[in-house]
Parts: sequence; structure tokens; C-alpha cells
Amino acid sequence: MTPIAPDPEPARARVAFFDALPTTDRGHVDFSTVRGTQLLEPLFEFPGACAGCGETPYLKVLSQLFGDRMVVANATGCSSIYGGNLPTTPWAVNVEGRGPAWANSLFEDNAEFGLGMRLAADHQFAAARRLLESLRGRIGDELAGALTSASQRTEYEIRQQRARVAQLVDRLATLDDPAARQLATMAGQLVRRSVWIVGGDGWAYDIGSGGLDHVLASGRDVNVLVLDTEVYSNTGGQASKATPLGAVAKFATAGKHTEKKDLALQAMAYGNVYVARIAMGANPQQTLDALREAETYTGPSIVLAYAHCIAHGIDMQQGLDQQSRAVHSGYWPLMRYNPELRNVSEPPLTLDSVRPSMPFRAYAERELRYRMLLLSDPPRGEALLRAAQEAVDRKWKQYEDLAVLR
Repeated sequence: MTPIAPDPEPARARVAFFDALPTTDRGHVDFSTVRGTQLLEPLFEFPGACAGCGETPYLKVLSQLFGDRMVVANATGCSSIYGGNLPTTPWAVNVEGRGPAWANSLFEDNAEFGLGMRLAADHQFAAARRLLESLRGRIGDELAGALTSASQRTEYEIRQQRARVAQLVDRLATLDDPAARQLATMAGQLVRRSVWIVGGDGWAYDIGSGGLDHVLASGRDVNVLVLDTEVYSNTGGQASKATPLGAVAKFATAGKHTEKKDLALQAMAYGNVYVARIAMGANPQQTLDALREAETYTGPSIVLAYAHCIAHGIDMQQGLDQQSRAVHSGYWPLMRYNPELRNVSEPPLTLDSVRPSMPFRAYAERELRYRMLLLSDPPRGEALLRAAQEAVDRKWKQYEDLAVLR
């Protein structure tokens, strides 16, 4: 313990200066590039996660892209702890007072919880649309038609819709009508909500897997982000179905003897679900492309994000480098499965990473969860590493074969 600085005013002045800097107009930002997104205001900041956490960068980017109209259903786990801590929260609002609406239910029903948010948003849009139609003659056919039929898939289109909503509110203020007053309170519902269902692998692969499958099968326009640390991080490092072959974790102290569940392949089997696997440390541009495509896609989407974790037994300062090794070893192939590509006679599956350029061992030996078994039981450790390499080779061949199918 040391005394606080005798005069904190200079520091306060510096903070006030940076807080007063204007934010960049989103209309002048190129959303398609990593450089451009750095100019977008984050609406997720200063989370109380572990130093070097692999999960929080994905949420920060998500909040930059869609935060001012985002609705988040957050599964219990690390992301609900650092996301819902009080008396402060990392979820923020912009200068217009807009920001993500965030809520946490349970481990086992988070997917259904998020689906309910989507259904509620659709119901509110339909109610606002009915009122709009009842007042069409007094509002004007051109404005009413544009409000109900305009596409709202890109940032530019969202801004255009918001301008129409503002125009609608101005016109409603001139009408002395109960329906007009009611519509004025609901006008914001005419802007498309971006619904995100967020959680870790313990939720998505294990406890909430049945609900997640139900939601993906619903065909509804929901987005799922799985922060995959490959272990139950928040409760002490227990093995999950996402834990890879050969890794040591609680309840798998002799090394996990089964392969990691391939949630991407399961989701792709539906044929109408957008699926992506990303790793920011390996390819930030592909991460950005996948998140934007998932949100734009009309229908269910799921993005699996590699998130390094302190439970892996790594130097957390080198987390992004380890993500890159996971990709270049072929263990975590980057991919995007976009069903809409079939409409232009293209294969829906795109492999965004090249063939493995290093052995799986070169990635695994940098993590204590693999290395400790080589120290405690060398024969078993070596056997599991060989099996893991075979699994990587087999899985890569499977994805290569799928990437040419239309």
C-alpha cells in the first residue's frame, strides 16, 4: 500500500480531455476493414476478466459493429461474470444514449432465452407496422412504405431507416390521435434488432446444447457467438465436450481420450445455418468478415471463436500468437459456411486458412494442459499426441472435401 498521489487533479484533467474527444461519425467509417473498425466506438470496455482474456476482444468488436442496436442473451459463465458485474458494467452507451441491451438467464436455457428476445422483437415490429398501416393515409404512402419494406442489412441501410423513423416521429407529433401517440412510443421498433446469443463452450457444447440445437433449427434470425475456451473456465477448468483430444483438465486428468465435438459440422448439417470458425490472433480480417456476414444473414447463424484461456497454461501475453499456432497447425481451421452462396452456384463452405504448416505438437507443447501429461505419463502423452495429429489430418481432409461441394 502506498499513499495516493497528493494531487490527482492533473490525472483527472487528462481523463476529462480524452473523454471529451469526439467519436468518429459511423457514416465515414469503412466497416469492411480491420483498420476502419478501430475508429468505431466500443460499447464494451474495461471488463473485469483475467488479464489477457481471449474472450473479451470478440465482444468488444461485436459492440463496435452492432452495439447501438444489439440485444444480448448471455449464458452463465465467464462472460456473464465480467459482463454483469456491479456496481459497474463493461456494456456502455454512445453519445446518443444507445447501447446493447444485456441480460443473463441460466446455463441450460440461454439459447431459448435469446430466441425469446428475437420473437419479442419480431412481435413489436409487427405491432408497430400495424399501427403504421392504420395511419398510412395521414403519414404518407411513400414514408410508410419505405419504413415497412426497406432492407436493413447493412450499416448504411440501418442509418437510412433511423432517419425515416425520426421523420415519422416528427409527423406523428402533429397528429392528435391515440394511435399516433402509441406509434410514437414504438417507432424505434421499426429499426431491425441485432439479437446475439453469447456463451462459452460449457453452455454451447454441453449443458445448453439441446436448446442451442432447437434454436438453430427454428430458422429464426438469431446470431450465436460461442467463446470457445475448450474448458469450463469459470468453475475451475473442468473438461467439456469442447476439450480437445490429449488435453488435461479436471475430470480428464489422464488426458482426454476422445476428440473435440465438431459443433460446426453439426450446424452445417442443417443446410440453412450460417456457420463460421474464427481466431482473431490468426486472421483478424476473417474474424471481421465472419461476424458481419453472420449478422447480415437472414436466418440462424453461429460463430465459433477460439478463445485462449489461463486454464490452458500459457503465457497470456502470447495468447494471440497461440491462436495463430492453433490455426497453422490445422487444429482450428478457419472457415465460413454461407448457404446463400448456393444461389450463385458457389460452394457454401469456404476454407479461410491454408493447409497445416506446422505439426500439432508444435502448437500443443506450448500449453501446460498438453505438456503436463508428457511429464507425468510420457507413454500416454506421446500416444495421445499421435492420436491428436491423426485427428487433425483427418478433419482437415474432411473440410477440404466439403469445400468443393455445391
